[in-house]
Amino acid sequence: MTDFSPPPSPDTITVEASASTGTIQRRARGFLALFFVAIGLYTLKGFLPALLWGCVFAISIWPLYRRAELRLGRSDWLPMVFTLAVALIFLVPVSLVGVKVADEARSALEWIDDVRNNGIPMPEWVPHLPFLSAQATNWWQNHMTSPQRLSHLLHSVDVGHGMQMTKQVGSQLARRGTLFAFSLLTLFFLLKDGDSVIRKCLLGSQRLFGEQGESLAKQMISSVHGTLAGLVLVGLGEGAIMGIVYMATGAPQPLLFAMVTAVAAMIPFLAWPTVGLVALLLLAKSSMIGAIVVSAIGSVVIFIADHFIRPALIGGSTKMPFLWVLLGILGGAETWGLLGLFLGPAIMAALHLLWTLWTEVNPRKGVYAEDKGS
Repeated sequence: MTDFSPPPSPDTITVEASASTGTIQRRARGFLALFFVAIGLYTLKGFLPALLWGCVFAISIWPLYRRAELRLGRSDWLPMVFTLAVALIFLVPVSLVGVKVADEARSALEWIDDVRNNGIPMPEWVPHLPFLSAQATNWWQNHMTSPQRLSHLLHSVDVGHGMQMTKQVGSQLARRGTLFAFSLLTLFFLLKDGDSVIRKCLLGSQRLFGEQGESLAKQMISSVHGTLAGLVLVGLGEGAIMGIVYMATGAPQPLLFAMVTAVAAMIPFLAWPTVGLVALLLLAKSSMIGAIVVSAIGSVVIFIADHFIRPALIGGSTKMPFLWVLLGILGGAETWGLLGLFLGPAIMAALHLLWTLWTEVNPRKGVYAEDKGS
């Protein structure tokens, strides 16, 4: 018997085709968006550090900028003032260090000329060493006080290699200056359009990740603020304290070494070599008491800053264990350079929050977070 069942309804076929087409279009739009994001990042790969630094600057000073905007009102000159202030914070110390380095280079050339003619006199403390004093005295008299030996050593330095290194340093300075200028430009526009940028980021995060996307963003921003306080401000404080100690003990170039100590102290445990170098210079000047004072006070200051103040400032703002903070700082610095000092803790803060959300216990059901939907 022939089956005369009616064919499928045209409406049904149209609906099925429309649903399939919509799925294909959504996937195509997703792949197209990923393609343009990838090719955009590849196009801007040379300027990504500048953009990231601009974001770090904007996140760091946004609370202060927001208070100034509420008090003074919104205007175009306010973000320009903050941008110029950030530029001066970096340019003034760099200029002072550059002037000091130029003076030291001139002094070094004069010292090299004097060494070629007269040799290096033996410090007073070498014959009074508690052990191996005779051997050290003989070695110094045979190798360091002889102008002929030192002149031969200094002439063996490859001048051409030094000139090549100077050109490379100049090229790197030009590139760093360009990236810094673009960082300031990024900072200006982020401050100028900050409310719009925040609103759109929150909307995009809500659409892509839901409520947890905003929690991740807040955690990473808190990490940047904590890193700013725990690394930069604490490092500047260590540099200021040690600068006073350097001046009190008569260390050479106390201002320059105070700046170097402040920059080095922004990375945990890196201030030790700088303090040790100043102590050795004081020891070379026969200032045994000054070297002991610098070593003792420097050890106390660095120990307190690295073991008590930094964990409280960085870990307290993100509720992270200090081990995670330390791994983020050191790993970020090794991978991303100075920018990693901020990116590393931010990434670890996001991972720590994800781990917390994944493993937290639901107090109502007595199950873990991953079992909530079961």
